[in-house]
Amino acid sequence: MTKLDRRQRIKARIRKKISGTAQKPRMSIFRSNAQIYVQLIDDEKGQTLVSASSVGIKEKMTKQEQAAKVGALIAQAAKEAGITEVVFDRGGYLYHGRVKQLADAAREGGLKF
Repeated sequence: MTKLDRRQRIKARIRKKISGTAQKPRMSIFRSNAQIYVQLIDDEKGQTLVSASSVGIKEKMTKQEQAAKVGALIAQAAKEAGITEVVFDRGGYLYHGRVKQLADAAREGGLKF
């Protein structure tokens, strides 16, 4: 079993238990080697409501700082869209490092989960 297979199994196990609605969307995280992406998804309609990523960030910073900045961006975008509560989906990644930084920054920005 590869690392990717392991993460896909964990992701499927998590997704079995959680889903998002229009009032309380699912906050899904994807982490690549260089970037981090987050979306707020309404699973009933199969629609992405709000998204943010580290792709547009031009400043020189560490990956953890990037994740914190993306967390603040998603919280701000969610607030503008009228979303205050979300269901957190770590996407099969450990709640540690960049994933934790993003979640903490989103909480500080006003999202509840």
